[in-house]
Amino acid sequence: MKASSPEPAAPALNWFKSSYSAGDGGDCVEIADADASVWVRDTKQPDAASFAVPTAQWKAFVRMAARG
Repeated sequence: MKASSPEPAAPALNWFKSSYSAGDGGDCVEIADADASVWVRDTKQPDAASFAVPTAQWKAFVRMAARG
């Protein structure tokens, strides 16, 4: 994992929120897929630091989170 701010210059990142986000101002993150990594940032502070996780580790995290 590597911390970065701002996001990489190229490619431009397409950020999106989870479909589970309630939209009521609660805690939420956005992610962006960039080749071999997935970038993560705070929805409420999009200009703050973001970080990248290798795609394989992100997929493993999502699988584990889905199992509860």
